[in-house]
Amino acid sequence: MKNIVVIGAGTMGNGIAHTFAQTGFKVNLVDVSPEALDRGLKTISTNLDRIIAKGNLTEEQKAETLGNITTFTDVSEAAKNADLIVEAATENQDLKLKIFKQMDESAPENCILATNTSSISITKIAAATKRPEKVIGMHFMNPVPIMKLVEIIKGYSTSKETFDAVYQMSKTLGKVPVEVNDYPGFVANRILMPMINEAIETLYNNVAGVEEIDTVMKLGMAHPMGPLQLADFIGLDVCLAILNVMYDGFKNPKYAPNPLLVNMVMAGKLGVKSGEGFYDYSESKKAEKVAKMFVK
Repeated sequence: MKNIVVIGAGTMGNGIAHTFAQTGFKVNLVDVSPEALDRGLKTISTNLDRIIAKGNLTEEQKAETLGNITTFTDVSEAAKNADLIVEAATENQDLKLKIFKQMDESAPENCILATNTSSISITKIAAATKRPEKVIGMHFMNPVPIMKLVEIIKGYSTSKETFDAVYQMSKTLGKVPVEVNDYPGFVANRILMPMINEAIETLYNNVAGVEEIDTVMKLGMAHPMGPLQLADFIGLDVCLAILNVMYDGFKNPKYAPNPLLVNMVMAGKLGVKSGEGFYDYSESKKAEKVAKMFVK
């Protein structure tokens, strides 16, 4: 597999495109607008600069990486010579089914269709195509260029050849692939999301404040980031969508989203992406933090 297509230039999509391109693959990055693609490329460039600053990349390698990425707004045009397509659109089942149908119609017969979904059934996604044996889950972790784990999820009809090809491809990217079966939330989010939801429940019941809850988990459980801060980084809308998928799939009340999470999403408090979630990420707050650095 040499020609890679990534659908979606958002947080996960640009990270996946970055990872493939830095490994030497030619990547067609697709999104609905030139503006979204420009934002994705800007993020990739900024992240490459961070790697250069740490001494792990040269300016020449950055230029090669960016040169490996071509942008498209037309899936059909981007996918016509694809060997592997990785869909990284919003965690919305109807949208993913629509994209996979379009991918199936546009890509060559031998092309593998992968999804970066964090919770939606691979079997259901595969059913929207005429090549279910070539559909697989390839769930990267955020930030993609840094995190080593990739959950490789087989649908009911995924062939051994498809699984083996994607498993080896993940190793080529420097990742650690883990085989996972097709159940709601897979492994990572089946364990993580109930923890985040319980942290929100703890806040909702006024057991402790945001920073106190996160401090307990960081210092007491050796988590690098508290669950509420992590939820902000994932996106509270994404957390809600994943919990809803698991609740619908298992019919178990332990996966029911806390009312505080539901209300925050309805109010547009989505975390880092909106500037406010459990923490404040607004420009004014950043300026306040900088000012405090100069106050004795």
